[in-house]
Amino acid sequence: MEQFLFLSLSGVIDGLVYAAFALALVLIWRSTRIVNFAQGSMAAATTFIAVALIDNGLSYWLALVVALLSGLVLGAVIERVVVRPVEGGPELNAVIVTLGLFIAIQGAVALIFGVDQRAFVPPVSNRFFQVGDGFTLGLSNNGLYTLAAVLITMVLLIVLFRYTRVGLAMRASAFGQEVARLLGVRVGRMLTLGWALAAVVGSLAGILIAGDVAFISPNFMDTLIVFGFVAAVLGGLDSPIGAVVGGLLLGLALNYVRGYLDDSLLGMAALVILVVVLLVRPGGLFSTTPARRA
Repeated sequence: MEQFLFLSLSGVIDGLVYAAFALALVLIWRSTRIVNFAQGSMAAATTFIAVALIDNGLSYWLALVVALLSGLVLGAVIERVVVRPVEGGPELNAVIVTLGLFIAIQGAVALIFGVDQRAFVPPVSNRFFQVGDGFTLGLSNNGLYTLAAVLITMVLLIVLFRYTRVGLAMRASAFGQEVARLLGVRVGRMLTLGWALAAVVGSLAGILIAGDVAFISPNFMDTLIVFGFVAAVLGGLDSPIGAVVGGLLLGLALNYVRGYLDDSLLGMAALVILVVVLLVRPGGLFSTTPARRA
């Protein structure tokens, strides 16, 4: 029973980390209808910026703000310079471009910051709480910080897309650019804003993940990219709530696999979950419209 409780609590925290990354994927999908495979390397780049600032004496919170602003600028520049030329064309073009960006940005991070691991100290303790006679809960102050950050981000995204004119304009631009232009929406600006905001959320995810793993390298997001994508698909790429729920479910499932089976099966477990979801409910658990079939 103690092991189950430990695995469950630690699974919730891991799931929130996956959910943070899944929220970035959901945001860019809802605003541009593109799955950004470069999101992980973009988050790694801004996380390394934060680490460099912290190593030079800046506080964690100031470094966090700079990292989020860096993500905002990076996302906007990438959309305008790299993605804009292929938007509106065959969907495969955008996929190839984002995969190329993933490799290019990761290489640039390694070139600028080096390939060695860097320590990342979270703002609060990562030590698990102790209860009673040595019983360890799979929860820490840093876990509570992650919980608060992810839930606040989810609420802000829900408010953005459901209750603001900007969010409605972003969704309209994603679904029908010509119609949106006829209605007076500045489609180009909305697409740029979508990429910029998604990069901000991705930067937050990178910071939270770095605080969880403690040591980072240019490719530290690689595994999280897979798990975050599975979480987003599990909950539904159109749903911020689904991203969080999908992340939590995936975190619990993978921690049970880790605790009761073996770490080497984590990748296989994530793949099985992804395949089952795509077969049973292709739009995700929180999809509101049925997926179109050929």
